[in-house]
Amino acid sequence: MNETETRTARPRVEVDRNRCVASGLCLAHLPAVFDQSDRDGRVLLVDPAPRAGLVPAVRAAADRCPSGAITLHEPGRTGHDLEEE
Repeated sequence: MNETETRTARPRVEVDRNRCVASGLCLAHLPAVFDQSDRDGRVLLVDPAPRAGLVPAVRAAADRCPSGAITLHEPGRTGHDLEEE
């Protein structure tokens, strides 16, 4: 991937259902991106590539996830960028 593609690539959300403890915080915080399984209560991903306007809320949901089951991959962001927030 070249530098231009990295800057224009959309963020990508990943969930680890095995790690999820079914607290429901992600769904309560952002139902446009997350849902919960009726069967086991664990996270379901509704939108793995949310629009830019939702990225701060996805980041917050990942930060608040008690099990760390949500990962937000943001092309072009470095560890230094993340430390400044």
